[in-house]
Amino acid sequence: MKCVNESPSVVALSGGIGGAKLAMGLYSTYSSRSLMIIGNIGDDFEHYGLHISPDLDTLMYTISGNSDTEKGWGLAEESWNCMESLERLGGETWFNLGDKDLATHLERTRRIMAGESLTEITSDFCRKFKISAQILPVSNDSVKTIVETENGDMDFQDYFVRDQCKAIVSGFRFEGSSQAEPNPLFMEALSDPSLRAVVICPSNPFLSIDPMLAIRGVREKLRDCSAPVIAVTPIINGNAVKGPTAKIIRELGYTVSPYTVAEYYKDFLDGFVVDIRDKAAVCDIKRLGLSVEVSNTIMTDLASKTDLAQTVLKFAGNCKK
Repeated sequence: MKCVNESPSVVALSGGIGGAKLAMGLYSTYSSRSLMIIGNIGDDFEHYGLHISPDLDTLMYTISGNSDTEKGWGLAEESWNCMESLERLGGETWFNLGDKDLATHLERTRRIMAGESLTEITSDFCRKFKISAQILPVSNDSVKTIVETENGDMDFQDYFVRDQCKAIVSGFRFEGSSQAEPNPLFMEALSDPSLRAVVICPSNPFLSIDPMLAIRGVREKLRDCSAPVIAVTPIINGNAVKGPTAKIIRELGYTVSPYTVAEYYKDFLDGFVVDIRDKAAVCDIKRLGLSVEVSNTIMTDLASKTDLAQTVLKFAGNCKK
């Protein structure tokens, strides 16, 4: 299967739920193949023999309008017959897979076993979901997030889903990242002189963005990109909207603030968007050599997602490289 290779105007890097909100706003602004969304694969794992790509699926379900907005993950109007039957049989049910969601994993696994790449499969799934933007894995190779904790090393999903992020984190490593090849379509897009902006969505820096940056050549390519690279804060008023981002930042010895995130990305960033509740951080972030935009970054509906996306893109247009 041949993937269409068109030059995007905007490239966004995203993890799961938080990043997908801004990706949805970007899609409502650029609902065509001029938008490329690069998804994290550090969360990917095998469960019941199935290849599961949680962040790619969250992007696909969210942008197509098929996500369960109450849970923030999975498909809307889902049923759970398989999980209920597994529980009766004594099977593992800590990672919930809805019946419709299972079809995605079954078909992905079949096609991987038949020799198709994750890029080819994801692109075709997006066509089936009537998504015109390009949603691509950061690599077709395996990159596995390992969480280093007080209780020893843990696979990401064991830490995140099974144990609900209870363990104290001391670090992360990304197995396979030094051998993994970055997605060539992603690398080509970053080299394109017509690229307008690169957006780092408000995803967890350590769990969602770092696995992508760890792949050889990605961080350097972002640093050398001719388009402005803009990050949106995942921290608002000393906390994260959802998930363990603030907990992890504290456990790693950092201050829970937008400044911490900006400093973590500063070697490849040109601009940083802080929330209106964090105006006090602007001067410190500017001292990192970054341009700063202040905006409402809480996204509760399509209008607020689109408003933030448009603010980010306007900021990128005015941001000096």
